[in-house]
Amino acid sequence: MRHWVCLNGTLMPPEQARVSVFDSGFMQGIGLFETMRCYDGHVFRLERHLDRLANSARALGWTVIPQKDELADNVRQVISPFAGTDARVRLTVTTGSLHVTEQEPVRLTVVATAAPAEKYPDTFYTRGVTVTVSDCRQSRGDPTAGHKTTSYFARLASLRAAHAQSAFETLWFTPDNFLAEGAISSVFIVRDEELLTPPLDTPVLPSITRATVMELAGELSIPAREQPLTLENLLSAEEMFVSNSMIELVPVVRIGRNPIGDEKPGPITRKLAIAYGQLIDREAGRG
Repeated sequence: MRHWVCLNGTLMPPEQARVSVFDSGFMQGIGLFETMRCYDGHVFRLERHLDRLANSARALGWTVIPQKDELADNVRQVISPFAGTDARVRLTVTTGSLHVTEQEPVRLTVVATAAPAEKYPDTFYTRGVTVTVSDCRQSRGDPTAGHKTTSYFARLASLRAAHAQSAFETLWFTPDNFLAEGAISSVFIVRDEELLTPPLDTPVLPSITRATVMELAGELSIPAREQPLTLENLLSAEEMFVSNSMIELVPVVRIGRNPIGDEKPGPITRKLAIAYGQLIDREAGRG
């Protein structure tokens, strides 16, 4: 199945999509995006993704705030060719063209794209993966920290460096050496049968998957809380995993050459992964 684009409310094949050369996303990197997973034609927790994008626009001082109804319409149009199948959906919103006049008021650029969802190797989930520690640092002084902006080069560069070392993901720490998150994921550890993850004000992205994992932990009576974490805390953990909308929950069994626990996916990670899959089935109306 091919890729599709919905640009400002019009569905089209990608070769027909055009954005102004004066667009703020192109000229200044001003934009927000959401990456979402569509299961059987149903975008998992769409409303929460749209809320996060709109909240970020407000926090970053955008003069025009994206309207959730308009965003949802673009997403629903772009997934319509994928009815009954799984897809990867990206919603990108910029503050629009910098070339505006009194006759042409500011208008956001809204682009939704969809493509068949790629399946990650089963071994990632059954055997676990290796992650590295990035040289990059995540600072409270960065106004984009905690927001999913299109200024994404540092994240991708650090991830590319991790892939060059045959690692799946890389961990970002703060200047004072507390864990923030992965380049493209949230991070969890298990210590003494308790689930721990960095506080949102570290700062970290308020991930939709992160919040879902915390909800599931409560439903499963797994003790869970936010806590500042150091590299030493991670290395002494019994279990560790990373999560985002596309990968779901992936066990981490090594940081570099250092083992996590017994270098196997742990029981709490497996329990949460099963519950996450069951939640997807329920919300997508499967079975």
